[in-house]
Amino acid sequence: MSVLSVRNLSVTLRNRPVLRDVSFEIQTGEFVGLLGPNGAGKSSLMRSALGLIPAQGHSSLAEMSATERARAVAWMPQSREIAWPVPVERLVALGRLPHLPQGLRLPPGDQALVDQSIERMGLGPFRQRAASRLSGGEQARALIARALAQDTPLLMADEPAAGLDPAHQISTMEVFASLSAEGRAALVSLHDLGLAARHCTRLILLAEGSILADGPPAEVLTPDLMARAFGISVWHEITAQGPVFQPLEVL
Repeated sequence: MSVLSVRNLSVTLRNRPVLRDVSFEIQTGEFVGLLGPNGAGKSSLMRSALGLIPAQGHSSLAEMSATERARAVAWMPQSREIAWPVPVERLVALGRLPHLPQGLRLPPGDQALVDQSIERMGLGPFRQRAASRLSGGEQARALIARALAQDTPLLMADEPAAGLDPAHQISTMEVFASLSAEGRAALVSLHDLGLAARHCTRLILLAEGSILADGPPAEVLTPDLMARAFGISVWHEITAQGPVFQPLEVL
């Protein structure tokens, strides 16, 4: 089942063309990594697909009402500063708002989703701590937990692994992969090509204002495409521990 359909999407910001005629679909069960060099338009593509910035073309999410969209997709932008000193548990519980009538207290089933999301992101010891007192990496994990608690068919996250230590980068990617295995879908922008190679089921590579490649990681992370998009040489090997991908040199 399709959870996002984008057709002929074009974005112009400050009179500068950013993207042109971008088309793709995301199905349930997919973990899609969105790759591209700085300035390629990854954030703009995600935000325009959500209807947050103007664009030409079609996006199934942008055409929904705000209420419908909040039940169809959970969104985690790059900006992650938490200014209010609310407890982590309450912050995560905000993910349930699209599903509750106004003023209704959290029912047991919704509380169970909040608890599950907190544990999934390893935040049990911080449950009652003010979210504003967490480290940057811990705040990122709390916001991912809030998105998980929203329990939508699609989760979209803009560089969710940025600022996390290696262990939490890996565990976060494993969480997204598990969502896809459970029948949901994730679209995540990434700069770490090694994480993309190991965890994503599909990659979309943005460069030169449009989609340069779209397919399984082995078909996108090729030396030719990496040289064209990033100007780098790479080493990519399938090992007994799974795929290993390493950028080597600037060309």
